[in-house]
Amino acid sequence: MRIVVAPDSFKGSVSALGVAEAMERGIRQVFPDAVVIKVPIADGGEGTVEALVAATGGQIIKQTVVGPLGEPVEAYWGVLADEETAVIEMAAASGLPLLSKEKRDPRLTTTYGTGELIKAALDRGLKKIIIGIGGSATNDGGTGMARALGARFLDKLGQDLPEGGAALANLSTVDLSGLDPRLSEVTLLVACDVDNPLCGPRGASAVYGPQKGATPDMVQQLDSALACYANAAKAATGRDVARLPGAGAAGGLGAGLLFFTAAALRPGVEIVLETVGFRTMVEAADLVITGEGRTDFQTAFGKAPVGVAKIAKEFRKPVICLSGGLGDGADDVLAQGIDAVMSIVPGPMALEDCILGGTELLEAAAARLCRVIKVGRSLDC
Repeated sequence: MRIVVAPDSFKGSVSALGVAEAMERGIRQVFPDAVVIKVPIADGGEGTVEALVAATGGQIIKQTVVGPLGEPVEAYWGVLADEETAVIEMAAASGLPLLSKEKRDPRLTTTYGTGELIKAALDRGLKKIIIGIGGSATNDGGTGMARALGARFLDKLGQDLPEGGAALANLSTVDLSGLDPRLSEVTLLVACDVDNPLCGPRGASAVYGPQKGATPDMVQQLDSALACYANAAKAATGRDVARLPGAGAAGGLGAGLLFFTAAALRPGVEIVLETVGFRTMVEAADLVITGEGRTDFQTAFGKAPVGVAKIAKEFRKPVICLSGGLGDGADDVLAQGIDAVMSIVPGPMALEDCILGGTELLEAAAARLCRVIKVGRSLDC
């Protein structure tokens, strides 16, 4: 039996690679001679760097950059085995988890550190950059990122604006004369799974600002500032991107990448599966096992397990999803190419115990699943 194991991480419990390894151990309890191909995956958010580096045999690079509030933070990014592709998670440099709740203020936070990671990839001479833009602490439209790459954002007096989204209310001119020319020489793919525009009731400030610490008054202030920014950036670049789907992602970083680079925004899981050559792996498989920390109605809208299933179904391969928990609408995934979904939790357990024991639960669940498969293979029906 040839089994492809392609799980997402169980966030807060087990990494995608750890999940794949635990599943393999469970499989081998029942099918010791099975060929198991482990493909840790991600959807562009947390864990994307680790998943792609692990799947391709690349390396992780640590780097000190400017954090969301200007303080130094220890970030990381990856170089894939081809030595031509970088993978970056903006959250590693500019993410919400880097700030305590009381320090969150999207009027002040910056994506400058994310720009430093992009510059590091350019300095290394890499030809392709994959950027996951989930989990941001920012609302600066990607201006911090662009600053780190040589752009300037000036007020009416020609003075540089301070960092942060609120300052963009005073933006008059965007100076791109110093923008790194190497940006036009690389392929830049942005893993983006939302379709929000930059401004308005579905924009970056209104939808995502509150979770980053914005009050209703701040939301209005930030939305107005981003509208000012969109006009100035359009004048400087000739690009009208504010209404494009995904422009509002990551506090407007989506718009910043569209304004100042030749980036293309695509669903994260598509980028990841394409990068690891998933179609080739699945074509020769008998079974695909995927998984995630929680399966509910949101999974059906394109989360990692559904991305796995869509490719598997191109080759008519059966797909089973092992999940940490099943929520409302979990069965919706059955219409998206997943043939069965199972919880790894064998009975009532405290959430803390599930998180701490995630590896053991995964291994045991994979073994249970394989025993059922073994029975099914013995049936003549």
